[in-house]
Formats: sequence, structure tokens, C-alpha cells
Amino acid sequence: MPDRLSRFVRWHIIVTALFIVVVLGESGFSSDFANTGNLSFALNDISEIALIALPMTLLVVCGQVDLSVASVLGLSSAIAGSLWDKGWAIETIIPMVLVIGLVCGLVNGMLVTRLGLSPLAVTIGTLTLYRGLAYVVLGTNAVSQFPQQYTNLATDDIPGTPIPYPIAVFAVLAVLTAVVLHATGFGRSLFAIGAQEEAAFFAGIRVKRIKLILFVVSGLISAFAGIVFTLRYGSARADNGLGFELTVIAGVLLGGVDFDGGKGTLGGVIAGVLLIGALRNVLMLNDVSSEIQSIVTGLLLIVSVLTPRVVAIIRAARPLPTPGIEGNRS
Repeated sequence: MPDRLSRFVRWHIIVTALFIVVVLGESGFSSDFANTGNLSFALNDISEIALIALPMTLLVVCGQVDLSVASVLGLSSAIAGSLWDKGWAIETIIPMVLVIGLVCGLVNGMLVTRLGLSPLAVTIGTLTLYRGLAYVVLGTNAVSQFPQQYTNLATDDIPGTPIPYPIAVFAVLAVLTAVVLHATGFGRSLFAIGAQEEAAFFAGIRVKRIKLILFVVSGLISAFAGIVFTLRYGSARADNGLGFELTVIAGVLLGGVDFDGGKGTLGGVIAGVLLIGALRNVLMLNDVSSEIQSIVTGLLLIVSVLTPRVVAIIRAARPLPTPGIEGNRS
């Protein structure tokens, strides 16, 4: 493919096109898909995944990963439920839970940056640790009866629109994340670290500090997603968000972020998350079981990892232009 054409055929553009095809195709097939009630439901259904995908994008661009995000969500939900059951005010519970999420991210970051451990190994360990703590805090119980005004904020739409309040918060955070990633020196440092960490270090970039900040932000946003999830369902449980980490990573990689770091756009990630949300909604409307939905998510994760590798192999196999051919043709 000519280079000038390949500039326009980007992976994130393909994902965006697929999302549009799914939306238009299902809208023509099912009248239920296109109504505002279902649109609101579909957006709310991916709100926590979309929120967590923002810091995950920064981490993966930087060559890191956080597999503990769903467990932080579950731990945050369990702590919120336990404190509410003990009579704490919700206005006190929310900042407390956010601080705990920040501490969880700090633990991950310290283990990775100060002890030099692999982020994959560390966050697999804390995935189990934080989920176990959630069960210690709340057991198998469920706590409900949260204040109506707060559950409404997690479920209602902005007046006159089908956009839920959590998605509006996501939109604001997405704009801020896009600015940080694509228009600041901090964002350029993330790409540099992901592309070549040692070279970034010798260029004067504070590699360890940046990684630590990213893990802390990941924990903080995951805790916020735990609050949203708890209030949206009106139920605090230790198993809330179970398995979300794979869906988040699938959305990030499907959006074109290279798992090895150094490449990707936030716009592509948003398109990837929306595509997953649209497919989930289509499957739900067609009464497809949750097991099949998990299979689809797994297949998308494989495709998102495999496709860039295949494209790279094809590009590497293309013969290089022979010098002088263009001149001979002229």
C-alpha cells in the first residue's frame, strides 16, 4: 500500500468505521436499538469501563499495565457498602473510598518503580489481593438502600439528552486526558518511555516518577468507577466489576494502542470502548447469554493484539523500492 494512502488507513479509523457499521446495521434491524432509552442504557452499561480505560491508555502507552483495576473497583464497592452499613454519611464515604483507591494505586506503583518488579506480575498479585480484601471487608453480603439523590446521579440522564451523568463525567475526563496525552510534554514523555525506556531516562525524563503517578491515577479512577458502579446498581458487593480488567484492556488494545508501548491515540481507545459497548448491547437485545458475550470480548482482545503484529509482518515483508527506478521511468 502506498505510504500516502496508508496514512489514512489507520487502525483507529477502521475501528471507528466498524462501530458505525454496527450501530447503523442494528438500527435498521431492530427498532429497540435506536430508541433513546436503549441508547442511555448502552452508554451507562460501559460507563465504568470507559472511565477506567482513560488511565489504562496512559499506562499502556507508557509500556505499563494495571490488571488490578477491577479488583480496586470491587474493593471500593465493598468498603463503601461496609461503611454505609455502619451508619457513615455518604459524603464521608466517597472521599474515603477515593483515598483508598489512591493508596491501592500507590502500592502498585511503588512495587513497580522502587523494587523494579514487572507491572504484569505485580498487578496480577494485587488483583487477587484487593479482591480478597473486598471479601474480607464485606464477605458475600450485599448492602443496598443508598441515598436516592446519589443513585439518581449514577443512573439518570442529563435533562433533554440520552446521556447519563457518568458518561458526561467521562467526557470531561476524556478531554483532559486527550490534552495531557497529545498536547503536553508529559504526554510526549509517556510515548518516549513506551518506545524506549532507557533512552527516555538518559534524555532526562523522570521515568519512575511518571510511572508512579500513572498507577496512582489508575487506582483513583478505579475507585471512582467503583462508586459509580455501586450507586448505579444500588448494591455494594465484593464481586462487583469481576472481570472488567479484560474488557478495559480489550477496549484499549482494540483502539490501536500498542501493548508494547509508545503508540496509540485516545480517540482510538474511545472508539474501541464504544464498539465493545455496541456489540454488548446488540447481543443483549438478541438474548445472547453472558458466556457468549465473554467469548466475543475474548475474541476482540485476540484480534486487537494479533492484527497490529500481522500488519507489521506484512510491512516488513514488502520489498524496498529500488533506487533509480523512479528516475528511469521519467
